[in-house]
Amino acid sequence: MPVFSVTGDVDPFLHVSLKQGETIYCESDAMVMMETALDLKGKMTGGLGSAIMRRFANGESFFQQHIEAVRGNGDCLLSPTLPGAIEVVDVGARQYLLNDGAFVAATSGTEMKVRTQSLGNALFAQSGGFFVMETSGTGQVVVSGFGSMFQLDVEPGKDVVIDNSHVVCWDNTLKYEVSVTTSGSGGIGGFLGNIVNSVTSGEGIVLRFSGAGKVFVCSRNRDAFLKWAASGGKAS
Repeated sequence: MPVFSVTGDVDPFLHVSLKQGETIYCESDAMVMMETALDLKGKMTGGLGSAIMRRFANGESFFQQHIEAVRGNGDCLLSPTLPGAIEVVDVGARQYLLNDGAFVAATSGTEMKVRTQSLGNALFAQSGGFFVMETSGTGQVVVSGFGSMFQLDVEPGKDVVIDNSHVVCWDNTLKYEVSVTTSGSGGIGGFLGNIVNSVTSGEGIVLRFSGAGKVFVCSRNRDAFLKWAASGGKAS
């Protein structure tokens, strides 16, 4: 199996070592460098239907990059779109759901499928709309997070609430639902009132995880950073 390793402390690379005949696939434009023993091809993995579903779920290109060691052993360097940490995740016994932009690369024994979400999660969770990416198969999947990354272990009876913008990926056995960080109803009542109060107070819509499994989170909020950058670095 190809060997993934993370190299560098700040904005690291994903270093991949392949033996002849081995293949990986990665997000579009992830390849930074590769040795001449390797070939790079754009492929529509899983056919047109799967490509369209991935486009809706995660904003991915229709074509993924496939890197194969054709003429002998070879190495390559990959890099995610946003600066931040990289995590190599084993899949098989565990499978994971991925938030927008988290996917970097995977071994050929895995597949990125599309899973539908509930109406509430689709409208408010911002994790792919009605669809979300889910791993399958056996091997390794590499994910990235904006900023540093941390692994949380969710245990039965100890639910965890996380701002969705900081969620990278989570165990598919976990139950997750939309919640908000405010409890006031503002006179409107119910969930709608909480949404209104959340928006006006600056508190965010969050995901509440329950059950037993792992969640990977990142330290930076991509949307908040983009708003800060667009404002010229002024606090909102």
